[in-house]
Amino acid sequence: MTDISQTSDAAPRPSRMGRLLPLLISGGALAGGLATTYLGLWSPLALVGGASPPAGHAAPAGPGVVFVDVPRIVLTLPGPQEKSLALTAMIEVEPASQAQARALMPRISDAFNSFLSEIEPAAFERRGILEIIRLELATRARFVLGDAALRDLLITEFRIQ
Repeated sequence: MTDISQTSDAAPRPSRMGRLLPLLISGGALAGGLATTYLGLWSPLALVGGASPPAGHAAPAGPGVVFVDVPRIVLTLPGPQEKSLALTAMIEVEPASQAQARALMPRISDAFNSFLSEIEPAAFERRGILEIIRLELATRARFVLGDAALRDLLITEFRIQ
């Protein structure tokens, strides 16, 4: 027969708290990390070097920013209905290139007029046309001024009447 009074050599079962403790610690760390990121105390992207300043901390405009006006462009669009396009833009250049930009403005205006006059009138009704026009005009301005001189192109008026 078997003796019931024998003790077993099996280890005692761990308590529930011992099994849940690793889950509670990792959950607390995750909640703390999310809270500090949400509050803006740190950014995970800063650890990999791709961080940009928080939205509330905009970079100040430096003295190295010069805007040069491009003369207003008014074109008549071909088609059954008489429509016209009015566009006003400014180019942002390096301060050292301001005189060059003013001197080459006739070439810039010519490049802009040539591009805008070749656009099909139906294209103006498509979505995203303003971004395409802005990129193309900036490319043409870079051809005239050079890559080092031009920083950006700003469209201040875009109207089809």
